[in-house]
Amino acid sequence: MGKIIIYEETTKKPITLIGKMAGVCYSANTEDDERNYKRGLDCLHSQHGRTWEFPDIYACFDGYSARVKRELYTHIGGSPTRLQSSTRYINYKNFDYYTPESIANNEHANKIYSNLMTNLMNGLVELEQCDIHREDSANALPLGMNSKVVAKYNLRTVIDMSHQRECTRAYHEFRDMFKDWKQALSEYSEEWKYIVDNFFMPKCEFMMYCPEKFSCGKYPSKEIVQELIQEWRVGQKNGGNY
Repeated sequence: MGKIIIYEETTKKPITLIGKMAGVCYSANTEDDERNYKRGLDCLHSQHGRTWEFPDIYACFDGYSARVKRELYTHIGGSPTRLQSSTRYINYKNFDYYTPESIANNEHANKIYSNLMTNLMNGLVELEQCDIHREDSANALPLGMNSKVVAKYNLRTVIDMSHQRECTRAYHEFRDMFKDWKQALSEYSEEWKYIVDNFFMPKCEFMMYCPEKFSCGKYPSKEIVQELIQEWRVGQKNGGNY
C-alpha cells in the first residue's frame, strides 16, 4: 500500500494565490484575500490555465513501483522536478515490490510471482558476494520494485495529469496512486479539496465525450457527439426545429 506525503512547501491557498497573481495584471486590489479567492475561482472556471501554473505541489510518493514512477515522469509540463531513491541503496535481501490484484487474487499465480521475486533477491545477494557492485547488479531489478520519489508539480500539470490518469484505460497502479494523491491534497487544505473535487477528473468528464478508440462506455464517443452537434446545426438553419 503506497503513501503520499504533501510537504509544507506546497501552496496552502492555491485558489487565493491564483487570484492574487491574476489581480496584479488586472490592476485590482490584491490585498483582500476574499477578493483574490473569488478572482481565483473565476480563473479556474474560465479555464485560464496559465494562472494555474503558480500553485506548486511538493510531495513524496512512497511505496509505489518503479514502473508507475516512470509513467509519472512523462508529465513534464510546467518544468516539474523530482529525485528518486538510488538503486545502489536498495536492501537486496528483502526489498518491497508491487503485486497487481490480478496476481494477488490468484493463489497459484501469487506463489509463482513471490518465488520469482525471492529468487531475484537471492541472486542479487549472491552477485554482491561475488564483489559485483550494486550499480551493475541493479540492472536485474524489476520495474515492480517499490521506490521512493520526491517531486514538485504545478497545478496546471496535475489537472492535465488527472484527465489522462483517471481514465479507466490508464495503468491501474497509476489510477490507485492518483487516488491517494487526491486524498492527500484534500486533507492538506480546504482550497485544495475544492480543486480536487471540481477540477480533477478523467478527460471524458472534462470533454463530455470519450476520445478513446476503445471506450469504457461512461460517455458517448466523439463521433456520436459530433453527429448530434451536426444535427443541431441543421436544425438551427431550419428555424431551430430540433
